[in-house]
Amino acid sequence: MYQLYIKRQIITIDGGSYTPDIFRSKGIPAFALKSDFHYSLYLFLKEWFSRSPLIRVQTSGSTGIPKEMMVEKERMMRSAEFTCSFLGLKEGNKALLCMSLDYIAGKMMVVRALIAGLDLYPATPSGNPLKDTKVTFDFAAMIPMQVYNSLESDKERKKLEKIKNLIIGGGAIDSRLEEKMKFFPNNVYSTYGMTETLSHIALRRLNGESASGSYIPFPSVALSLSDDNTLIIDAPLVTSEKLYTNDIAEIDKDGSFRITGRKDNVINSGGIKIQIEEVEKILKPLINSSFAVTSLPDPKFGEVLILAVKEDIDPAIFKDIQPAYYTPKKIIKVDKIPLTETGKISRVELKKLVSEL
Repeated sequence: MYQLYIKRQIITIDGGSYTPDIFRSKGIPAFALKSDFHYSLYLFLKEWFSRSPLIRVQTSGSTGIPKEMMVEKERMMRSAEFTCSFLGLKEGNKALLCMSLDYIAGKMMVVRALIAGLDLYPATPSGNPLKDTKVTFDFAAMIPMQVYNSLESDKERKKLEKIKNLIIGGGAIDSRLEEKMKFFPNNVYSTYGMTETLSHIALRRLNGESASGSYIPFPSVALSLSDDNTLIIDAPLVTSEKLYTNDIAEIDKDGSFRITGRKDNVINSGGIKIQIEEVEKILKPLINSSFAVTSLPDPKFGEVLILAVKEDIDPAIFKDIQPAYYTPKKIIKVDKIPLTETGKISRVELKKLVSEL
């Protein structure tokens, strides 16, 4: 469907079209001078249109130190085709670029625009990406924090509702945010993927009659589970090797799947294995402030559950928690919950922070 655009290699930005020659020359196109973010887009396109078949990408660092990878441009284009085809994106559709170009999510938005002939509108990444936009978008990708903030403003909420295809990735979507989007008039999806899969390999509909708690993988993707019930991804069109993830999953007979947590987010306290994400899900309705769960070493239990929270809270709110071992052993007040640039909780930094406190 998108072979024409692969051959043409034309990118449209803010209504203006640019060919590879512009990015291979010494001159700087006018759009690059509009903002620092526009200039970073120019630098990415300069690398994209270079003669090298490879391009650099960086992992988000949510569970460890960010690492750099070299990936094939051809595989990125295949990944882009999956999304563009699934969403029915067409030449001339307007797309919002509001995610950092340091990471795969932002880079893939540019590649999708290239593949499908989309008109790409860069907006400097922030918590309120729609604040200053004047365009009605056919397609946008955001992290949960950006969606949440947009819903808090009537003006931005109306802009959000008009986006024809909105995909949300980079972190878990909590039930309250999902409920707020349940009756949106256009298509809203949660994505599942990682840097190694060159963005998402599965989508989950959040609104309308097709809303579901399960992710639907793209047709070329095969999934299985390890002995530890972690997800194994076989996606030959975007990665040459099977990926053995740390995501604990359940796969249904129809091939759809749910993520229940991460193997490296399991706390072993007194012989009981506690999944951090499950605890956070149970605590969410009880705590109005920003918070996250982690652990600290303990001479008796090995590890104990720690709650890091921005505001003072009364421990009595946890008296009815079931199972009882989901009750935090200690509450530590922090100035902020450390996040990665893509909006995920930085589990490594969080553990370091509470250890120091």
